[in-house]
Amino acid sequence: MAVNSADDAASRPRMINAGSAATRGAFAASEWGGFFITHDPPHPQRSEEWMRERVEELKGRVRTMFSDDSVAEAVTLMDSLECLGVDGHFREEIESAISRIVHPDESAGSDDLHVVATRFRLLRQHGIWVSTDALDNFRDGMGNFKASLSSDPRALLSLYNAAHMAVPGDGPALDDVINFTRHQLEAIAAKGELRSPLAEQVARALDHPLPWFTRLLETMYYVGEYAREETHDNTLLELARLNSHLMRSLHLRELKALSLWWRDLYDTVNLPYTRDRMVEVYFWSCGMIPEEEHSRARLMFAKTFGLVTFLDDTYDVHATLEECHSFTEAMQRWDDSAVSILPEYLRMPYIKTLSNFKDFENMLKPHEKYRMSYARKAYQLQAEYYMQEAQWSNDKHRPTFKEHEELSVMSSGLPMLNLVALMGYGAIATKKVFEWTCAVPDVVRAGAQIGRFLNDISSYKLGKNKKDVASIAECYMVEKGTTGEEAVAAIAAMTEDSWRTMNQACMAMNRVLLPAAQLVVNIARSNEVIYLRGRDGYTFGSHVKDLVTMLFLAPIPL
Repeated sequence: MAVNSADDAASRPRMINAGSAATRGAFAASEWGGFFITHDPPHPQRSEEWMRERVEELKGRVRTMFSDDSVAEAVTLMDSLECLGVDGHFREEIESAISRIVHPDESAGSDDLHVVATRFRLLRQHGIWVSTDALDNFRDGMGNFKASLSSDPRALLSLYNAAHMAVPGDGPALDDVINFTRHQLEAIAAKGELRSPLAEQVARALDHPLPWFTRLLETMYYVGEYAREETHDNTLLELARLNSHLMRSLHLRELKALSLWWRDLYDTVNLPYTRDRMVEVYFWSCGMIPEEEHSRARLMFAKTFGLVTFLDDTYDVHATLEECHSFTEAMQRWDDSAVSILPEYLRMPYIKTLSNFKDFENMLKPHEKYRMSYARKAYQLQAEYYMQEAQWSNDKHRPTFKEHEELSVMSSGLPMLNLVALMGYGAIATKKVFEWTCAVPDVVRAGAQIGRFLNDISSYKLGKNKKDVASIAECYMVEKGTTGEEAVAAIAAMTEDSWRTMNQACMAMNRVLLPAAQLVVNIARSNEVIYLRGRDGYTFGSHVKDLVTMLFLAPIPL
């Protein structure tokens, strides 16, 4: 969640007087209010039953397309299905296609940079390491990329996206690719030489390389763009449009239910100094786990995100140090009787936290109940991380960069939310998966670093109260003797390094764990959207209002 911790109270002072009237204005009101509670979406021309039957018919047609053994055709089909957001309907077929393109004929598509680069990206995204050697075929004798590539923006875009699947062991080779392709694409775009929809795709990738972008948002853009591509397939297009309608309908039903739940909860706990951001939370959760089959995980994630926001903002902007200690102790006891040690205003938030976790347990099947112990322990640890940050702030302690990074990566909430989301998954979320996730392996830590670093860059750019604990950027400035902008640039580079670590971990791990690792990747993608160019779309809902509108309200043609 990269929910803001003690180092990123960008534009909000730390309030130590629990009764202070100033705390009432700590955050702006919700951009949406009760809009999605009363929103009545337009009724489509076709019934949901008809659309589902038509989807099944179209899926049968698409399956016949996988019979083509051409590497180029297989790569193009897989890429189209993923960008259109319908790949989840063809998991077995895609796995089979991957096995065919891992070791293709040496000459198959080797002179087509678009195909070579897209194959490279797809295989790495599916957890399969592939050498960068194939990309070197497009360099001249001096090691520079061939001049002719500058006249092929589609291939350049594919190469640019592929290079963002770099791993630490790739060395400078893919750094060169990124620099070269970005420069070329920016130059072509500046001249106005790109036609639609390629122009929009290039602009989007320069903000968010495809491997770093939220899949659901890419689908919302690409379904419209695909219709304008000369080579589009009408069967795929119709399937994508129908699938988008069905997903939108489900998401709006969930958002209405969540909005009702949140309004009742927010009014009952009566903590007006906390962020009222359930629409933004649900936008976040849809971006990371949009599939219909993961509805339970999506709702658990969103509700826990809302609950931990009460916790975060209480430690961060309102409670006294003594109250923080009491809240932490109550969280460790995790029992209704602990309410007696809390100040009056924290009793209802505590009771509601326990009751909602009990509701989560009731949503689990008997053989899944063991998952609750992992989620509860992670939530209790979250309170301890916030307590440590509150203690630092009270003591005016300036941690070292390493100390700060180690604590704030965990206090970001992302490792805990990974577990909560997994709690709602189906059979793939085994006890082995929970044990692995709880150990905070490289991929989980790297994903949390991405959220933490992006959030801290946002905090630096939006401004920070001098009374707050030193931020990770400030710690870097002091230790390295740099300016603020230099520190931000260094942290941005660390963010990219974390992406590479995460990429590598996904390719090296047991494939049984890959779905859990891909959840971490998807959370990192959502963070890239929330914190684009230093904005903070969670604290400031206005920063992502247009994206929320597009995702849930923009018309989808049938």
